[in-house]
Amino acid sequence: MSHHRKKRAPIEPLSASNHNKAPVPLVGEDTTTRATIGLDLMTYEQLEEFGRELDTVRQRVLDDLGQADADYIRRVIKTQRIFDVLGRIGIFMPFFPPVFVVGIVFLGISKILENMEIGHNVMHGQYDWMNDPLVDGKKYEWDNVAPAEDWKHGHNYIHHTYTNIHGMDRDIGYNLFRIDDEQPWYPSHRFNLPLASLLMLFFEWGVMYHGIELDEYLGGRMSKSEFKARKKRAWQKVRRQVVKDYVAFPLAAVALVPFTSWWVPLAVLGGNFVANIIRNIWTFIIIFCGHFPAEVETFTEEEALNETRGQWYLRQLLGSANITGRPWFHVMSGNLSYQIEHHLFPDIPARRYPEVAEDVHRLVEKYGLRYNTGRLSKQIGSVARQLAVLGKKPSDPYKVGNSPESKALRRAKREAEKAAREAMANA
Repeated sequence: MSHHRKKRAPIEPLSASNHNKAPVPLVGEDTTTRATIGLDLMTYEQLEEFGRELDTVRQRVLDDLGQADADYIRRVIKTQRIFDVLGRIGIFMPFFPPVFVVGIVFLGISKILENMEIGHNVMHGQYDWMNDPLVDGKKYEWDNVAPAEDWKHGHNYIHHTYTNIHGMDRDIGYNLFRIDDEQPWYPSHRFNLPLASLLMLFFEWGVMYHGIELDEYLGGRMSKSEFKARKKRAWQKVRRQVVKDYVAFPLAAVALVPFTSWWVPLAVLGGNFVANIIRNIWTFIIIFCGHFPAEVETFTEEEALNETRGQWYLRQLLGSANITGRPWFHVMSGNLSYQIEHHLFPDIPARRYPEVAEDVHRLVEKYGLRYNTGRLSKQIGSVARQLAVLGKKPSDPYKVGNSPESKALRRAKREAEKAAREAMANA
């Protein structure tokens, strides 16, 4: 009896026209104030027009999404699985060093593709309009120790809504580095570069810890029940990943010991470890080069409060950086090499960013804006210099976090905010 795979129904044109998982601009309770973002570059009228033009670009792409986009992501998933299988086979042959090394590389590529071009983009909801369980952003769980649920809250919601706003976007420095001149300096920032190098090697673990949001709990901004739930999810995901990579596959290699040598399971364990390190290094480089090169701008909550759609778009443009490269490089980066376009349109399939970039370039030239882009080596160098320079103690005491001047400034700000809240409550 022959078995035929059930063919997927073709996707009708305009299936994604109403797709919308885009973040919303920052709007506060006091609607009498207007955001000041971009007023040094454009008028309010120009900002409104800028927003409308980007909305038009967005809608044009949504109307055009269809079968070709569905075929693409399915093809990438198939390719990733092939690399995964070949990589797993290769690391089971440490007695053939060339095959073993190729296996590690293939497994690393598989993990990169799964995390970047598949996991990250699917969990943004970029393919939810397909109505395919394979790429359902609400249910997808990636090959990473960070639980998808907590990553999506911290990344899709907080980071993409409050991009580069001090005190709101927790990705500014990841509560570990000083990557902006407006951040207060603390003695630990002297180790900006060494800590970045360490995080690069174990990046997925840093992302997992970041998602627990311990600082929010200790600061009284998160309930104990929510914190315990996050810890439980993290522990369950860590256990699942550790068992898969460092227990199950090495145990399977025990069957080879009678025919080879006792150290083969250890080599399999080591191969998985190195593949994860390869993925971590690559992911770290792409993300940091898209967020922290020189000239990437940050903002205050006061500047962004009650921003228009055009101002939200402008904040994304000024707060991101691109990396130039060949087509394979963009696929391996999950097209996050087009970080600017990703921040503008995070829920549009990333494969569309190269064509969207042409429209963004046109608007940048029209309004005389800045578009931060460069080759990988340039952006890596820029990030490294930023970390080194901002790791040094500032001469201005107001920028030193534990100085009397800085503490007094923060205390005065808290008191002013409290007075404003009380005034609004009594109004």
